[in-house]
Amino acid sequence: MVLISITAILPAFEEEVSVGSIVLQTKQYVDHVIVIDDGSVDCTSEVARLAGAEVVQHPRNMGKGAALKTGFELAIQNGATVIVAMDSDGQHDPEEIPKLVAPILADEADMVNGSRYINGNKKDTPYYRRIGQNVLDRATNFNSGLHITDTQSGFRAFSKHTIPVFRFKSNGLSIESEMLADAANAGLRIKEVEIGVRYDVDCSTENPLSH
Repeated sequence: MVLISITAILPAFEEEVSVGSIVLQTKQYVDHVIVIDDGSVDCTSEVARLAGAEVVQHPRNMGKGAALKTGFELAIQNGATVIVAMDSDGQHDPEEIPKLVAPILADEADMVNGSRYINGNKKDTPYYRRIGQNVLDRATNFNSGLHITDTQSGFRAFSKHTIPVFRFKSNGLSIESEMLADAANAGLRIKEVEIGVRYDVDCSTENPLSH
């Protein structure tokens, strides 16, 4: 019998306010939490450790792609069989982790994408963000041949065997599109599940319109 070990990886940059509570909540649904502090100068690392996460610190800000690469590599070294990637700023709800990992545990998917838009355009998404996301969704799906409703989601789950597929070359918002393209090229089974997202937190991501 294969033992299941679920690891959550949380890239973080200047997230001392939110990272502690996110780690504490996430620990309820996974076996291990890894926070990748991507060059923060605040207390992100210290707070994450106090909350019970394993912390890796980049000496400088290297971008989300590099942070994810570090987190995935460490998760595999630690024996993870399922890996969940999520933001550390409070946008994503750790209570939804079981919903993301379920298709992998049931051998129905290799990668699961959390989507805000499976059932249409959520009304709470800021208008300027949705315009940019629509453009990115269309470009990503065109380039990859996929039909993903939320290509820019940072809330995803992966089976461990998928990790060598990903290049982790891009940074910023483009890493989400790159990972989908890599998954499509490798013929991975991708499934979407509905998630919610909070926009009343201090999101430090790029503006999708300018991106």
